[in-house]
Amino acid sequence: MAGVAVSPASLLGLIAEIIVIPANTGVFKKDCADLARRVCLLTHLVEEIRDSPTPESDPSSSLIPSEYDDDWWSDLVVGLQSAKRLLVTATSFRARESSDGAAKRISFHFQCVAWKLEKALTGLPYDQYHISVEVREQVELARSQLKRATQRYGSLNSKKFSIALSEPIEKDDIFSITKSKFVAEEKLESIQETEHLRKSSSVSLAFFLSKNADEERSEKAVTTINDDDSKNSEEEELTIPEDFLCPISLELMKDPVIVSTGQTYERSYIQRWIDCGNLRCPKTQQKLENFTLTPNYVLRSLISQWCTKHNIESKTKNSDGSLAGDMSAIRAVVRKLSTTRSIQERKNALSKLRSLSKRSMDNRILIAEAGAIPVLIKLLTSEDTETQEKAVTCVLNLSIYDPNKELIMLAGPSITSIVHVLRAGTTVAKENAAAALFSLSLADENKIVIGASGAIPALVDLLENGSVRGKKDAATALFNLCMYQGNTGRAVRAGIVKPLVKMLTESERLVDEALTMLSFLASCNLEAKALMLKAKAMGALVDVLQKDQQPRNRENAAAILLCLCRNDAERLTFIGRLGAVVPLMELARDGTERAKQKANLLLGLLRKLSH
Repeated sequence: MAGVAVSPASLLGLIAEIIVIPANTGVFKKDCADLARRVCLLTHLVEEIRDSPTPESDPSSSLIPSEYDDDWWSDLVVGLQSAKRLLVTATSFRARESSDGAAKRISFHFQCVAWKLEKALTGLPYDQYHISVEVREQVELARSQLKRATQRYGSLNSKKFSIALSEPIEKDDIFSITKSKFVAEEKLESIQETEHLRKSSSVSLAFFLSKNADEERSEKAVTTINDDDSKNSEEEELTIPEDFLCPISLELMKDPVIVSTGQTYERSYIQRWIDCGNLRCPKTQQKLENFTLTPNYVLRSLISQWCTKHNIESKTKNSDGSLAGDMSAIRAVVRKLSTTRSIQERKNALSKLRSLSKRSMDNRILIAEAGAIPVLIKLLTSEDTETQEKAVTCVLNLSIYDPNKELIMLAGPSITSIVHVLRAGTTVAKENAAAALFSLSLADENKIVIGASGAIPALVDLLENGSVRGKKDAATALFNLCMYQGNTGRAVRAGIVKPLVKMLTESERLVDEALTMLSFLASCNLEAKALMLKAKAMGALVDVLQKDQQPRNRENAAAILLCLCRNDAERLTFIGRLGAVVPLMELARDGTERAKQKANLLLGLLRKLSH
């Protein structure tokens, strides 16, 4: 391919040039810094490709990847060349001297470059080179960051991106293609992606478990404050009715609207969701038959009456959506939190921040902007258990707002401090620390950092010895962390299997989480399967098949039994004697599609064995 015959050595030089381009000034300071950091992660990849032995005897053949890799190598070269041009342009951009259209074109080019680099890394043929596990992790980290950066600006259109990358940034026609023209293709991609997720059992399980965790997080964000906090003011004793909260923002709704699935959301949040090309209801995951937003006048009236009754109308947003006057008050609380030497005053300040961070997304933004996060992280290691508990709850609430996740990760030893709370805190503090780790691990790159921090053994300990709520939080966090393959082995070695099997018979409230996690482990880890057998899981699984009324629990129980018994006649005989045949026949008749498939496979193996 013309213009792409660039050797790994030349590409290393290009990467070095990109890294040293100043990215600490200008309107696009953050975008430039993020792009340069992601490009830097590719240095070791190109080095290992350069040093990889080749099948041919001619040493010059290693200079450029073979024709088999030409597409991905071409994408990588073009992406890096475009990244250099973009950084040079963006660092010299001055908003006052340029039009708004120029700024939009540069933003669009950041999206284009991220898309091209992510596309290249997706097609990277690891098997053809001696790429170490460590470098693969770095590449996957860079790829996930680039993918999110691509999607952050909205709709995707690969053809238009390719055109934009081939043109100079200064041309006015690059951004003239509006996002509305991308909608049809984006919707098709969204449908294909959704179908792919539904075909993958592990990802489907991740979604359901994450959904449950989000419900618990929303519970933490809106429940009443403990008695010690209620001394400050009467208004803090109020609990916002759950039906009054938008499922997306967790805030009190002011303009509730109904979507085609019958669910109600705050208009601005569901409109933003739809504008990003999402085709399914955020809460139910049902397909939206249309995008009509019908005002929910009854609920709006109920919310208005409730606000009037409790005299909180003036404490919500102004008509223009602002929170005028709140920032100065929040800054004062943060200042007191960081300067006071009185333990009681510090706890009072923490109570105020906790109350504010529970109420709205806007408060979470303002609290972070006021510089509270580094102060809160420091207080996680306080010897006063009440201070520690309130601080970790604040961190959890702040982490619900996605941009705050990065601020928390960058605030000193944040993860090790949260793990410290997880090991040594009160019951409530441990629960909220586990929930905070789950929230932070929703960003893919954080999974690696959290997994390497020692969090997994601490979460497994909570899974085994915590309260029911703590075990749920720990299971949710562990499942999400194990979406990164390197953490799965850590969890198994930390002893996750035994408490999960115990949860099957310990409490009905924990069966769902335990089965979800065990199903995932049984499908991807041989050591985990051996430990399940050692923990005598098969009897408990057959018991779930016979007695549990939840379709998803029975489905997961059948899936796990199939993994454990597929190639072992003795185990098949064992579950047959325990009485698995009748419930499997019922599941094959009445279960979900996945449940029917697993049940029929097991029944087929049992029939074959009996013959």
